[in-house]
Amino acid sequence: QVQLVESGGGLVLAGESLRLSCVASARFFNTLTLAWFRQAPGKEREFVAAVGRSDDSAIYEDSVEGRFTISRDNAKNTAYLQMNNLKPEDTATYFCAARQGTVYRWKRYYSYWGQGTQVTVSS
Repeated sequence: QVQLVESGGGLVLAGESLRLSCVASARFFNTLTLAWFRQAPGKEREFVAAVGRSDDSAIYEDSVEGRFTISRDNAKNTAYLQMNNLKPEDTATYFCAARQGTVYRWKRYYSYWGQGTQVTVSS
């Protein structure tokens, strides 16, 4: 089984940056597709970004394109989400997710989930 633990959330002002981390307990970490989703109160959990075996496979939701960067460090079994120019509408609980195989943007394809880390952006 794969276990994921997110960290790095916090309270920031609009325009500031945060970096989220996701540490995985997984024997074959470098074969996993890794993703970030987010969920605001009263909203569905939505796709943010995903990355496959290498960073050049990354895909993004349109609203974060150019502001967020997903990456991975296979030596540390860790995925990151660098979030720049944060906006109030980015406020949500951010979840790390993983699956074996192809990069997808739909949450139903992901088998493993972390507990979430809260990001709050104030104007």
